Amino acid sequence: MNAWLLAAAFLGAGGVAPCLLLGLRGEPPQRLAGLNLAATLTSVLLLLLAQGFSRSSYTDLALDLAVLAPAGTLVFTRFLAGEEH
Repeated sequence: MNAWLLAAAFLGAGGVAPCLLLGLRGEPPQRLAGLNLAATLTSVLLLLLAQGFSRSSYTDLALDLAVLAPAGTLVFTRFLAGEEH
């Protein structure tokens, strides 16, 4: 196990897990914040795994997630705001 994989393990346990817990519990705005932060940390986690395993395909997946996650956050924000007449 190298330093990249060790950092990924700590980030997965210490960073993504609390975000998922926040995403499963709490008020809807808190859930959205947890989801958004989890997407960001998952991108970083995939970049660490790409370096740890020397796989460039993981880097592509991390960059795709980094581009698509904010768009998903905007969609969920619109649903939370409700419909105005």
